[in-house]
Amino acid sequence: MHRGRCRCRNRRAFVPKSTSCVLLADRHHGLTEGVRGLLATAFGSVVMVADEASLIDGAGRLQPDVAIVDLSLAPHGRLNWLRALRQECPGLKVIVLSVHDEHSVRDAVMRAGADAFVLKRAIATELLSAVDAVRRGPGTAGLGENEHRP
Repeated sequence: MHRGRCRCRNRRAFVPKSTSCVLLADRHHGLTEGVRGLLATAFGSVVMVADEASLIDGAGRLQPDVAIVDLSLAPHGRLNWLRALRQECPGLKVIVLSVHDEHSVRDAVMRAGADAFVLKRAIATELLSAVDAVRRGPGTAGLGENEHRP
């Protein structure tokens, strides 16, 4: 794990940038660097990880406000990491990123416990809106065409 350290967990509707933390998980370093820059505008700390074990460990130790995770983090799109996150940090807001825009993929991700789904091709236009929506609470993450809540 690298890129910062989350110091506190703050679950208020509005979380000041200086006290908020996001955990960003993706195997593709180039993409995470770009997304990290975008997220740095909304969070006090952005911690980047590149594998499932670091994601679960980091979430448990750092207690971030939000986890943004690439669906392809695990082989074959398995969602075991999402279930493990829910067990380790039940209140954690989880946004899943994916290149797959099929409804079946979105539905499977949401059934497994994600709070929002954002297509990678829409990160620049949709990700911060999804972050804001999941921070505000249930029923608000379906703002864009690439986000989905059951």
